[in-house]
Amino acid sequence: MGVHGKPSEMRVPLRVPKARYPLVALTDARIRTTKPGPKPIRLPDGAGLYLEVRPTGAKLWRYRYRIAGKENLFAVGEYPEVSLADARSERDKARALVKQGIHPSHSRQTDRLATLASNANTFEAVAREWIAKKAVSWTPYYRKQVDSFLGGDVFPYVGKLPIRNVTSAHLLEIVRRIEGRGAATVALLVRQWCSAIFRYAVATLRADGDPAAALRGAIHRPRVEHRRPLSKKEVGEFLRALDGYAGYRTTVIALRLMLLTFVRTVELRMARWEEFDLDAAEWRIPAARMKMRQEHIVPLSDQAVALLRELHTYTGGGRLLFPNNRKPGECMSATTLNRALERMGFNGADGIGFSAHGFRATASTILNEMGFRSDVIERQLAHAERDKVRASYNQAEYMVERRAMMQEWSRILREIDESKGLSGY
Repeated sequence: MGVHGKPSEMRVPLRVPKARYPLVALTDARIRTTKPGPKPIRLPDGAGLYLEVRPTGAKLWRYRYRIAGKENLFAVGEYPEVSLADARSERDKARALVKQGIHPSHSRQTDRLATLASNANTFEAVAREWIAKKAVSWTPYYRKQVDSFLGGDVFPYVGKLPIRNVTSAHLLEIVRRIEGRGAATVALLVRQWCSAIFRYAVATLRADGDPAAALRGAIHRPRVEHRRPLSKKEVGEFLRALDGYAGYRTTVIALRLMLLTFVRTVELRMARWEEFDLDAAEWRIPAARMKMRQEHIVPLSDQAVALLRELHTYTGGGRLLFPNNRKPGECMSATTLNRALERMGFNGADGIGFSAHGFRATASTILNEMGFRSDVIERQLAHAERDKVRASYNQAEYMVERRAMMQEWSRILREIDESKGLSGY
């Protein structure tokens, strides 16, 4: 009861919300107008943040905090490069770290090292590392393809970016640019190579995912147009044209050997004399130069041996059967044979659409029509055998049949040649 017998009123204390920072905080105007003195001046802002005005005029943001009872100081940055708002934002981030027992300076150093590592691991650096590891199982031709297309179409655009910063959008722009110039097959290869590079980066902890995987289906796969084989009649016309060809004799021999051996063009162009045993009538192409990475034996007919002995008088002093006329240290270019076919009217817009690679289909078609076993023909074409045990077995089992078939194929070509009134091999 009150003094006058009236009930006393309950007095509830007024609770004022506690301010996160002092009510009098720094302002940009105060910072700008504070002049340096003979000693450092501290302008507190709150929650450990203050601005130190040095006698030199420098204005430095500092954050004072405690961890394990020990006082520490964190250099936030310099005003005006770091504004008041930015300094408060950095102070809040630092406070969150301190609550976890982490020194802000240690966190900054870790972030800086991560950034340096990221900048060192550019897309090109990782890609070249991937190439170096994979190239031991590639043919020189395939290595040259990878280097050429990545170097010309990818590295100029994203090569200097940290690999983590390369996105699907970057890669889509690259492959569409390649597709736009009519090289859809190259665009597909580039996407596949980039995907492999990112998977390698993920495996070595330098990327978190493969942005190239999202581009599957983005490039229209061109329809493969296989060059049709020559008929027997067209083989005769080809031999007639070859007999009158005015180009290099080595090019003529190369085209005749393509028809006689029906190896892949690159296998003949890069052939070395050390691979041949002319006395045994045998050519062993090492696995490193074969598409399927298996040594391939080519039985040589009498006519093929005769051509090789003639060729040896021209190029036997070097390593390569067919050195490049302009660059002797390199092999015959990929276009040499097709250009010769074009001049003879068998390739190009005015020809019948035949390329040097078509000699394989020509031999396969005619030999199949003649009743030779398809397994023997396929083995001689060095097509992949799905069953590796069977492939190894067939390599030896079919050799007798393959030798006989290659000699018979040579005889057939001689008959076609002679029926057209042409000179023999």
